[in-house]
Amino acid sequence: MNDLKQATQRKVSFLATMKAVFWSFLGIRKKNDYEQDAAHLNPVHVIIAGIIGALIFIFVLVLVVKSVVAK
Repeated sequence: MNDLKQATQRKVSFLATMKAVFWSFLGIRKKNDYEQDAAHLNPVHVIIAGIIGALIFIFVLVLVVKSVVAK
């Protein structure tokens, strides 16, 4: 029952999760933000946001490499 209570308390939007993952990708996180986010973020949203962030990162790298090699 305690797990159900904790799951219902995690009410952070997917956009807020994307923001937290974005700042984590850049390595710019405050200790207070991390502790607060860790208590409220939905783990499934974090995994999905991480995968989306990684795909965007790879796509941008491929575009940069193609543009540099093409010149």
